[in-house]
Amino acid sequence: MNDYLMRSLLFVPSHNKRLMDSAMKIDADVLLFDIEDSVQPQANKQIARNNILDYLSKGHFKNREIFPRVNDRESGELLKDVHQLTVDGVSGFMYPKAKTGKDIYFFDKLLETIEYEKGYEVGHFKIIPLIETASAVLNVLEICQSSSRVIAVAYGSEDFITDLEGIHDLEHVSLFVPRARIAMAARAANVIPIDTVHVRVNDLEDLEKNLKLSQKLGFEGMLVLNPKEINLVHKYYSPSEKEIAEAKEMLLLSEEASKEGKGVAIMNGKFIGPPFLAKAKKILLKATLINNN
Repeated sequence: MNDYLMRSLLFVPSHNKRLMDSAMKIDADVLLFDIEDSVQPQANKQIARNNILDYLSKGHFKNREIFPRVNDRESGELLKDVHQLTVDGVSGFMYPKAKTGKDIYFFDKLLETIEYEKGYEVGHFKIIPLIETASAVLNVLEICQSSSRVIAVAYGSEDFITDLEGIHDLEHVSLFVPRARIAMAARAANVIPIDTVHVRVNDLEDLEKNLKLSQKLGFEGMLVLNPKEINLVHKYYSPSEKEIAEAKEMLLLSEEASKEGKGVAIMNGKFIGPPFLAKAKKILLKATLINNN
């Protein structure tokens, strides 16, 4: 299991100091300081970079996971984004509009060049590709495996639906297949699957319905637009007290059975096979990450 805690990834439009100030008080696992879509017009992009550097230099986000969302490689802004923001306090970058693994390989080598130039260890800055095109959904496993820097992969449904020329229906049927594909590819590549934003930010009932499905599909976190969503997001991506207690009991019974030479242990009338033990260990690791956060 990846040792990053990424239940909630909050977008923060970085040209807006009021929102940057608010982000200091918000309990999101990851802050996505945005320089891309939410930062308009183009003149505001340098303001956004300057704000990020200013806040980090003052220690305002010390010990937080910071992943700026940079502009895509065709924007004319990417080199400025990366060269200015490869600094202490930045964990890595969210890379938008990847279409194939070649896009991520390109970004990996760009980061490598800058790391050499600035004296960072190669691989210091991590990557979260944002899957928001039809091509990216079809190539998501390749994207996940294209660089050892990739620690998570996130789904951007609105850009995807636009690229697909489909419809984002109220039941989210049009999102189901790409969500399932992204989660499976991420798990196959041993990176964290991050679900798409919930666009109806005031409908917490619909958010909860989405989170239940997201859990079933295997997602570990969600992109967040509004801080009011975070408590519910954390609830669904965190193990419950009951799950933690059962995981501890399962591992204890298995260990006792092994010591006594009994082979497979039994709990609540069920054999505790290797898949159950693996899941129990993941639950306890997640609980440890949350407690240490």
